[in-house]
Formats: sequence, C-alpha cells, structure tokens
Amino acid sequence: MNKKLKKTNAMRILEQLKIEYETKEYEVDENNLDAIHAAGSAGLKSECVYKTIVMQSSDKSVFVFCLAAGENISLKKARAITGSKDIDLIMMDTLQKTTGYIRGGCSPLGMKKTFPTYISEMAQLEQTIYVSAGVRGLQLKLKPDDLLQATNATYEDFIQ
Repeated sequence: MNKKLKKTNAMRILEQLKIEYETKEYEVDENNLDAIHAAGSAGLKSECVYKTIVMQSSDKSVFVFCLAAGENISLKKARAITGSKDIDLIMMDTLQKTTGYIRGGCSPLGMKKTFPTYISEMAQLEQTIYVSAGVRGLQLKLKPDDLLQATNATYEDFIQ
C-alpha cells in the first residue's frame, strides 16, 4: 500500500476488520465522474470496477447497491429486494448529507450511517473487484466476499 496516501474511512474499516486490500489511484476528470470513465482512467476492466448507487424509497428509507460500472439497476428488482413500493436514485443535493460522500467518491464502506447494502451477485464471478475508497481518484481492490463482510451486505440479482 502506498504510505503517502491519506487513509480514508473505508480503508480504516478494512484494516480494523483485518481485510486485505490494495489501492489504485487515477486521474479524476471533474466533467466525467461515471464509473466507466474512472475504470478507463485507472487502466481497469469496467466489469471489475463496482460503482456505489444510493437509492431512497418513498418512505425515505435508504439503500446501497454495488454493481459493475457498465451495469444498470432494475427498479422492479430493487423494489422487490427492498420491499419498497417506490424507489429511485437519491437526489444529488442530499447524497453527501446522507452518506458523507460526494458523487464520484461514494464508497459502500464508511457511510455516516449503516444502510442495507446489496452487491450484484455477478461480483462472485470475479476474484477481486474495485470500489471507491471514499474520495475521487482512489479505488480499493478487494475480494467480493470481503466487501460483503465489511458492509454486512447480501448478494442479490438487481441488474437490468
């Protein structure tokens, strides 16, 4: 691990749980914060880079979904998994207030509160995946099962 990097909450959580991880830095383009662009900038395959999508139900319950950069969430499947009548992306103006993270740097680890978290079942096909370290320009490489443990998540089928 690069000792010059400032530790993020996500890194601290992994270290407390004695979960091995590696970091991967990349150049951030403030005009293009999507996960596919981040994967390309980091020289990584997009199917191994997992974005964090935060959604909110009509009753204001918050849910976290981790899925490969090029995938999309099926709202029908997300409603079924969460038991929500209606669910949609959290508003960008409330993302930081709710999670502690900004767009392009949202990690499933170390949010302000613990929210129900779901990882795409497709992650189980990969030896390692990358998720945001909690800041733009930095990814964490870890085993999918380690992410599952650290976030107290479940594997689910919610891909469109």
